[in-house]
Amino acid sequence: MKLILHVIQRYYYPILAILGVSVNIVTIVILSQGKCGLSKSVTHYLLAMAAADLLVIIFDLILRQIPMVYPDQFNFTLSLPVCNIHAVLLYASTDCSVWFTVTFTFDRLVAICCQNLKSKYCTERTAGVVLGTVTVLSCLKNIFWYFMLRNRYFMLNSPWFCWITISVLESQVWVTVEFLHNIITPVVPFVLIMLLNVFTIRHIVVSSRARRRLQALGSKESSRDPEMQSRRKSIILLFAISANFIVLWSVFMMFSIWNRMYFLGYESIYLDDFVLELGFMLQLLSCSTNTCIYAVTQNKFREQLKIVLKYPFTPIVQLIQ
Repeated sequence: MKLILHVIQRYYYPILAILGVSVNIVTIVILSQGKCGLSKSVTHYLLAMAAADLLVIIFDLILRQIPMVYPDQFNFTLSLPVCNIHAVLLYASTDCSVWFTVTFTFDRLVAICCQNLKSKYCTERTAGVVLGTVTVLSCLKNIFWYFMLRNRYFMLNSPWFCWITISVLESQVWVTVEFLHNIITPVVPFVLIMLLNVFTIRHIVVSSRARRRLQALGSKESSRDPEMQSRRKSIILLFAISANFIVLWSVFMMFSIWNRMYFLGYESIYLDDFVLELGFMLQLLSCSTNTCIYAVTQNKFREQLKIVLKYPFTPIVQLIQ
């Protein structure tokens, strides 16, 4: 199974790298124009998520996974003394990508369920503060990798990809730090996103029933409710992004926790390495799917996407005409 995945990765990773860079850049361009009919706070969160996903594609997929798939072509990377710096940037950008999803989910929870706080919290200023705080904390959290990993590349597809000393590997401090690292990202975000969505769904069900009862008691007007239609679009976007994260991160999260538990002595839950390979493939795919989600769920984003895709061919069409 692992050999089959390695063969697939030789084609999968280069194609995903091209698509991932392209779709995230296109998403950033479209959202930065502010023509998608989204609030400024939502636009800020989606822009931050696209930027973080782009960095993950660069630091993880292009600078880590592809050299491992093509070791002969990238053999020179073994002599580059920058692996610990690379690890800090990679894990910081991954944390940002994950926690930006959590902050977006919480913002939508406030907007849908807490009308009294909506005007104060769901603002452009608050979004900037929240995203800035998450970015700073993610960078600070991952500085320890610089000191715990060596600067030489290990070139094996393990959760850590730099050389590491035996003293650090066998240290209880290392075990604790790595375990907490995997708990904070992605286990805690995984649980938070599920809980926030449960609260949101519960509120939506209750409020929808109440609105239908009020409409039934009122005049027999058109059943079209602009407020519910707007809320429905927001809910579809929120749930699509949340489901995308939960599904595509679940395999990697399971392996990270169970693998560390195996090294702590719980040998009955050992998982084969091909599970890790599959987890990496799905995790990296999650950095390239949000653009598809926006295109499917947002009409105005689709319109702007068509304009962007047609733009390079506009001069040719004009010349022919």
